Amino acid sequence: MPHLAKLQQQLPLILLSLFVLIIFIAHAAGLDLRVLQQMENHAFDLRMQLSTIDKPDPRFVIVDIDEKSLEIKGRWPWSRNKLEQLIDNLFEYYQVQQVGFDIVFAEPDTSSGLKILEDLGADQLRLNQEFQSVLTELSKTLDYDRRLAISISKRPVVLGYYFNKSSELDRQISGTLPQPTFTNESLGNKTIPAPEAGGYGANLAIFQEQALAAGHFNPHIDDDGIIRRVPLLYNFKGDYYESLSLAMVRTLVNADRIEPQFSDEKLEWLKVGNYRIPVTEGGMAIVPYRGKQGSFPYIPATDILDRKPGKSVLENTIVMVGTSAPGLFDLRSTPLQSSFPGVEIHVNLIAGMLDQRIMKMPELSNAIEALTMLIVGLLFILLMPVLTPFWTLITSALLFLILLASNLAAWFILDHVIPIAPVLILLLILFLFNMSFGFFIERSRKAQITGLFGQYVPPELVDEMSDNPDSFTREANEREMTVLFSDVRGFTTLSEGLNPKELSDMMNEFLTAFTTVIHRHRGTIDKYMGDAIMAFWGAPLSDPEHAQHAVEASLDMIKRMYELHEEFSQRGWPALKIGVGINTGTMSVGNMGSEFRMAYTVIGDSVNLGSRLEGLTKQYGVDALVSESTRNMVPDHAFREIDLVRVKGKHDPVAIYEPLGHRDTIQNKTFNELDLHQRAIDAYRKREWDKAKELFRTLALQFKQRNIYSLYLERIQFFTDNPPGEDWDGAFTFTIK
Repeated sequence: MPHLAKLQQQLPLILLSLFVLIIFIAHAAGLDLRVLQQMENHAFDLRMQLSTIDKPDPRFVIVDIDEKSLEIKGRWPWSRNKLEQLIDNLFEYYQVQQVGFDIVFAEPDTSSGLKILEDLGADQLRLNQEFQSVLTELSKTLDYDRRLAISISKRPVVLGYYFNKSSELDRQISGTLPQPTFTNESLGNKTIPAPEAGGYGANLAIFQEQALAAGHFNPHIDDDGIIRRVPLLYNFKGDYYESLSLAMVRTLVNADRIEPQFSDEKLEWLKVGNYRIPVTEGGMAIVPYRGKQGSFPYIPATDILDRKPGKSVLENTIVMVGTSAPGLFDLRSTPLQSSFPGVEIHVNLIAGMLDQRIMKMPELSNAIEALTMLIVGLLFILLMPVLTPFWTLITSALLFLILLASNLAAWFILDHVIPIAPVLILLLILFLFNMSFGFFIERSRKAQITGLFGQYVPPELVDEMSDNPDSFTREANEREMTVLFSDVRGFTTLSEGLNPKELSDMMNEFLTAFTTVIHRHRGTIDKYMGDAIMAFWGAPLSDPEHAQHAVEASLDMIKRMYELHEEFSQRGWPALKIGVGINTGTMSVGNMGSEFRMAYTVIGDSVNLGSRLEGLTKQYGVDALVSESTRNMVPDHAFREIDLVRVKGKHDPVAIYEPLGHRDTIQNKTFNELDLHQRAIDAYRKREWDKAKELFRTLALQFKQRNIYSLYLERIQFFTDNPPGEDWDGAFTFTIK
């Protein structure tokens, strides 16, 4: 029966957890929940950041058309003779292995003026043989496009171009495409779900026909604007065209063709020679970012034109020509950097393909994700409701670490990308459901603490106790504690001039003010006795600094008393004067009373002494008195020794002290007074009456407001006339409470 009742209690939690689990599994099965995909993108980026390689890769060099190059060589586009010189220097002087261009040569170069001369030769000077002869010779020098094409034809140069989207607005076509990588016929009945293009911007035919190869440099931009993948193939009118990075790898390894590898009609790999390149859905390759910008050496294009770097820097390297200049708009957002040159994305891909570091998303990754969610969900639904909050936290943390560790192992060891964020979010949501539900279930039980102790202790202590309600009980026990008594002096006389409403308001005012102070110092209110307050420290919540908190509370109560003088005066009420007594010792604390009425209180000799000390404050004219046991537990506070007394009901004398405050706040003048005061007390107890009289008289003249010095002078006079017996121990005996 108890198990059935608990199951009924947990039923709403079970149903809610099942509902959430179904939604998450549906996401893994194909339901696109945008927020989960965004979180997975963030998780992907974090893993990519963890897998970076700090060491630059010297096999590659990026020849950068940067701001420095534009400033020295002129604004873009440069004349083709500069690019011819760039290629010639790279191959002839620096002996590089291959050059790729992340640039499109889409328009003819007319910067040489040849077009104007040709127009003149075709019109006004068409019959001028001398001009025609010179024009023929000049065209060999001034036809920059032809010169660049010749330079390209002699070397392993791979050009770049771009595809437009398939919408009607993007069906513009310019330039000449290379031969497709695959055609409909070569694929047979198989299809590749690659991005579909509507148009393109390719290189002029004169360049395309002379280039070793060409590839598109279109990235795939996720919804958050970040490039994590690049389509290795693009579909244009049923034919498939390779990317710039794929074209460079194919030519580098001298592969005649690319072989698509299918699994259950789904493209899984592209085989290039002996290299296998895994692809994700849509024929995408995950970019294996080596690090932030600069993971590959950058050399300004102007330095290559001027042959500034040493030959060894570029010899036998693979070169990609691109731009990092902001004005040329090839800066991209990546998992590692919000502003990242697009040219370096291609180099990362080439390096990853050659090193076989392209991450793979397993065909069963979604099934693995769904199965993991199912296991996590069932664990929480079946197991967590019967665990305590502590073990729920421990189990959830362990499960979190296991999931995270296994996913990172798949990433770093197997190069597999398996979704992790949705699973961890599911784990977190189910954990929060369990903890929240447990909170509401436990709330009623924890409310017992408020019912038991709420009227005694401040709210913040109730909150602390509620964290472990079973640790507190109102059953009586003994412990070391500190008790405080405060009372208003002459309250009966003060209240005679007030009507009942004013008297009630005044009592509420000062009792509230002093209770606030006690609560602020973690004290427990025992009871109100008319105008008196009894409080203690050290129960029900253990407090190692109970004595210090009580002393500090007494000082703040006295300070608040003087602040109330002005407030009461404005309302026509009399000024109050309180006395405070504090003692530390072993006391019995717990629920005490009769079957008709019980109260949580403290009793014992130590409690009685605290009450006696409060009564002695008016005898010595001080606001507060503490016992020696209290004083010894608060060494960082300054105290004035008042007397050695025997209170009513006690045989052994007790040293009593006036608390003055923290030593750091006491002025030197006060310490001088305390030194003189202590010397006077010592002389008094040694029966050196003349010396004691002289010292107390000096103190009385300097500090006329202190009644204690006049009191000691009277005692000294009495003992001078009536010397005490040999058994006198310096203590004064009080016969009143």
